[in-house]
Amino acid sequence: MFIEVLKYSLIAIFTLTLVCAAVNSIRSHRSTHPATTGVYRSWTNIWMGAMLIVLALILMFVFSGSTLSIVVEAFFLLVGAYNLFAGLRNRSHYARLQQQAEGRSPHPSSPSV
Repeated sequence: MFIEVLKYSLIAIFTLTLVCAAVNSIRSHRSTHPATTGVYRSWTNIWMGAMLIVLALILMFVFSGSTLSIVVEAFFLLVGAYNLFAGLRNRSHYARLQQQAEGRSPHPSSPSV
């Protein structure tokens, strides 16, 4: 009973991460500012990494312990972890760029002579 509830909750989490990744991907393609585009793409990487990790967990509960399934699960875990950490690293970089861009005023504060 517990395993069934866990499977369905993992499927719900997978669906949530899929929708979040798609939304951020669409936002990144529609954004015009490079820093904002980078922030949205980094969030897409974070959500896709989480999605791959959840997919690997789902596969662990659904399929038996054959060699091929273990290799596929390990591959999804590794790629998911890489996407997650790369997205976190990129997010901090682009968030700093975005703050710097918002901190600058379009007109200089002192007139040049």
